[in-house]
Amino acid sequence: MAKIYEALQWASSFLREKGRDENAGELLLRFFLHMNRTTLLANLREELEPEVENRFRGAVELHGEGTPVQYIIGHEEFYGRTFRVNECVLIPRPETEELVLGALERTSRLFGENQSVDVVDVGTGSGAIAISLKLERPVLSVTASDISEEALAVARGNARQLEAEVTFVKGDLLRPFIETGRKFDVVISNPPYIPIGDKVDMSVVVTEHEPHGALFAGEDGLDLYRRFAEELPLVLKEKALVGFEVGAGQSGAVSDLLRTAFPKAHIETVHDINGKDRMVFMELS
Repeated sequence: MAKIYEALQWASSFLREKGRDENAGELLLRFFLHMNRTTLLANLREELEPEVENRFRGAVELHGEGTPVQYIIGHEEFYGRTFRVNECVLIPRPETEELVLGALERTSRLFGENQSVDVVDVGTGSGAIAISLKLERPVLSVTASDISEEALAVARGNARQLEAEVTFVKGDLLRPFIETGRKFDVVISNPPYIPIGDKVDMSVVVTEHEPHGALFAGEDGLDLYRRFAEELPLVLKEKALVGFEVGAGQSGAVSDLLRTAFPKAHIETVHDINGKDRMVFMELS
């Protein structure tokens, strides 16, 4: 039987050879041992049960082949909460937490703290954005949509688990709401925005495991934003907020699309914690 520190050393060396993040071994072992980091470090000289060691080694080898750690352990942290994920949904990223924060701040400023506001998260995936918005500001009336029934099943499960009252709708971008004549105060989205040509330079951890429909959007990555610019005028109320996550370097083009559709709107680009132009917000008032 291997000791915990020996298993970690093996995992670190194995993952380094495979070009993966060496820290993934610790995350996986903590998952199988049901330990936090402090407890794990305090027990480095304890021996692993053979069954746990076998499962751990199998998981490390799986990650070495490219499967994201989050899909192996089945969850990811987002905005201080645990969201279940599988290969039907994009893994929530830390940058997207900044989109949620920016949306909450602007919603409060535009509509007031305690006013009921109709919000829709388009392309919800795991439901991370919609559920976080609802739990952070319970007064919001939150709807979430996705074209994928499998993604919606994950999102509904997360909403139940986290006890968030969110309405889920299946449909392509804003079409289900255009068809029913529904209008919103706030539209938030982290749509696919990676140019298809970038796939060759991306890690197989992403390209061979995360859903392509949630990653890629045409030759320049702007296909979905073009559709938003066409469809938003049909679903926004007179006073409204739109918040997009964008790919680094896309904010100018996305701002131009919105400005063409809404010449009188206030549009701003917000940089993320890494200094990349990651969000575009538009306000109508």
